[in-house]
Amino acid sequence: MKKHIHTPGDDHTHDHGGIFGPKTELIFSLICGGMLGAGYLLMKINAGLATLSLISFIIAYFFGGWFTLREAISSIRKGEFEVDFLMLVAAVGAAILGKWVEGSLLLFLFSLGHALENLAMNKAKRSIESLAALAPKTATVRRNGVEQEIPVESLQKGDIVLVKPNSKIPADGVVVAGNSAVNQAPITGESVPVDKSPLPGAERNFQYENKVPAENSVFAGTINGAGALEIKVLKTSKDSTLARVLQMVREAEQQQSPTQQFTKKVERYYVPAVLMLVVLLIFAFVVIDETFKQSFYRAMAVLVAASPCALAISTPSAVLSGVARAARQGVLVKGGRPLEELGVLTALAFDKTGTLTEGRPRLNAIMPLNGTSEQDLLRVAVAIERLSDHPLASAIVEGGMQKLDGQSVPPASNMRAVMGKGIEAEWQGEKILIGNDELFRDSQGAQQLPQEVLEKVAGLQQDGNTTMIIKKGLAFIGILGVMDQPRPEAKQVLADLQNIGIKKMVMLTGDNQRVADAVARQIGLTDAKGDLLPEEKVAAIETLKEQENKLAMIGDGVNDAPAMARSTVGIAMGAAGSDVALETADIALMGNRLTNLPFAIGLSKASKRIIRQNLFLSLGMVALLIPLTILGITNIGPAVAMHEGSTLVVVLNALRLLGYNGKP
Repeated sequence: MKKHIHTPGDDHTHDHGGIFGPKTELIFSLICGGMLGAGYLLMKINAGLATLSLISFIIAYFFGGWFTLREAISSIRKGEFEVDFLMLVAAVGAAILGKWVEGSLLLFLFSLGHALENLAMNKAKRSIESLAALAPKTATVRRNGVEQEIPVESLQKGDIVLVKPNSKIPADGVVVAGNSAVNQAPITGESVPVDKSPLPGAERNFQYENKVPAENSVFAGTINGAGALEIKVLKTSKDSTLARVLQMVREAEQQQSPTQQFTKKVERYYVPAVLMLVVLLIFAFVVIDETFKQSFYRAMAVLVAASPCALAISTPSAVLSGVARAARQGVLVKGGRPLEELGVLTALAFDKTGTLTEGRPRLNAIMPLNGTSEQDLLRVAVAIERLSDHPLASAIVEGGMQKLDGQSVPPASNMRAVMGKGIEAEWQGEKILIGNDELFRDSQGAQQLPQEVLEKVAGLQQDGNTTMIIKKGLAFIGILGVMDQPRPEAKQVLADLQNIGIKKMVMLTGDNQRVADAVARQIGLTDAKGDLLPEEKVAAIETLKEQENKLAMIGDGVNDAPAMARSTVGIAMGAAGSDVALETADIALMGNRLTNLPFAIGLSKASKRIIRQNLFLSLGMVALLIPLTILGITNIGPAVAMHEGSTLVVVLNALRLLGYNGKP
């Protein structure tokens, strides 16, 4: 006996279109109102016009009851008795009693409320359903030197796609040629276009799928700017970020919030109780001094008053609006449960790499020794590390060349890697060694580093750096520190989280404890736990849950998925996250933007507040109307007006979430 809530992808969604298009139900309702007014005027003007008046009321019944009857029949076929059926029974009962005015008024107000409610709810649904239209249908691909246009579904990993200026990007991939600014708002919620440039070597190497830097990666459904791009496809259309977003939205529609589950339990007992009350009231004439007609009329009024329309729609309308608002910001929420539970969290557990940090090492410290200049130290380091394919070597070369401002560096030769320790090579006639302290031990394992160097290395490591010691000939000429830097926004985000009620913020990482402590100090975490294996992360989550009760885990990798699954809410760092992390998570920050986390928690708090308001209003209206109709103080007309009015107020209150601006 609930009022059916129409959500995207719902099997029970009814077609509210017709001869007047999507607004047919609203137009039918207005015709019903017009005929109601005409019939009432004819009845009041002249009793001799009773036949014309009756015809007007019958036409009003037809237009006001058309969609209500369709939905009632559809519900009965499924063995359900929803509020549409109850309203028809009440209207037919009024007609039997000769109360055509009140029956027509009931159908007019009910159909008008239903039509306006559907139009309002469609506003929220369109924000989500528009995702499906983002991806282009075809792509221009170059295969064997020939350009051809093919369906997006036919794209394969490794294809080179040509994207014209101001057109949609057809696939997730890496830029291999061209420069442009790409509007990523449809996927990530970023309001400013993001500059994209080619990733060196990407056209030859196919090993970048989850490691492409943001400035080189693009997503299906985003919009290219003024420059032409060539993109190497990394994911087929069914595996793209956009496809995963759509899949998550479908999952979101099936996840009910705790409040929705509560209202369903209430309805399970409430509906039979109302039906029993109506049956008893129909036979009230047996025990009190009134006619059957009066008892039947009162029973119909109570039936209208007690129907839980506003209660049934109070939570789903708020959840749908909240999910739609989050999607517009680049936060994907998989349904009502995480949307509500996010707002009651007291603790957050973060993965380090790629979540609180940028996810790639950068040259962080340059420490020349023994009279060597910084420029000379970097020239040596860049020359040698260019010969290595290690990620730390790439960080030194990239950072070194920036510091050297692009000046040329003579090449090194005869490079030899010393596994797990470093490399040696020749440069300008000198032997160069670059590596960790293990590289500088003698054959018996004794440390050959001077005390001064050991102390400086220890200091850099204490600050979270991975150190590289450089020896030229017989002299130690410097130390470089490489570190996965904290995200620039991390410190402010953690401060914002603390301001909105998150008491405990812990980092769980497989990195060593020294690095974990250094990052924690820099950005303001309350605690950091390092050297954790995936199963130890799960154990840490279990311990934190016992202490804090409501806890979220935020991560981006496969190793974070088990911990996410055990937390109250799992949050994935969206587009950069692994498929496993995204599937396990309840919420995805699609723009890979940590700044969206306080926004999401604030939105959850606002959603819970609106849900509470809606429940208070809907239950309060029922509690008011039932005694008024039982006592005969209010008849069908005012009852249905207040009933439908409360339903519309509830929906409009929920739609306020679409304008949420980031304040809890």
